[in-house]
Amino acid sequence: MLNRTTDVLAATFDKYSVGEITLTTTFQASGMMLIDLIYRHLAKRPDVLFVDTLYHFPETLEHAERVRQHYDLSLRTIRAYPDRQAFEREYGQRLWERDLDTFYQVLKVRPLEKALAPYQVWLNARRRDQAPTRESIPTYEHTGDLLKVNPLAGWTHEQVWGYILQNDIPYNPLHDRGYSSIGEQPLTSTPCASDRERAGRWPGQNRWECGIHTKIR
Repeated sequence: MLNRTTDVLAATFDKYSVGEITLTTTFQASGMMLIDLIYRHLAKRPDVLFVDTLYHFPETLEHAERVRQHYDLSLRTIRAYPDRQAFEREYGQRLWERDLDTFYQVLKVRPLEKALAPYQVWLNARRRDQAPTRESIPTYEHTGDLLKVNPLAGWTHEQVWGYILQNDIPYNPLHDRGYSSIGEQPLTSTPCASDRERAGRWPGQNRWECGIHTKIR
């Protein structure tokens, strides 16, 4: 499995220049594995895009900075507004309770769509076992003019964590507190008796995606 994944990544970097490729991440387990494979194993330095939605856990932001320093990432942090107060002056507080789709469209989907525009290839760390919406994702797909590459599509939760622990890769400390998937603080909980990694997101709602992988075309 690891050899096939590194072959996919190596072939991508052989065909496209580093400047044409970007990786998006929120620095969760799969994202950390992908960063390690690219930055350490392949010694490539594509831009890494992180959308700061202004509602992340403090631990996530601290972890992102540690990772930036650890790998000397070429990191681009994207924000739709300079801070939470500026966003809430326009949309009010707790928009996610009134209109979750608009919340994500404004803070995540549109900013990322704009940030992706200069690139030819979008690397991401989605896996088929994370959610029902991801069960059939291929290794390669197209999003508009972008080639979207999912090099970890066939990996499992256990395999990813095996790689992380074996290679002493930094990870978000919230995982040690029971969070299997980590998004915005008001919209993330520890999952209750589910084998789905993203079951703790959007508690009480039948939802598996924030929108960046379903709305950006």
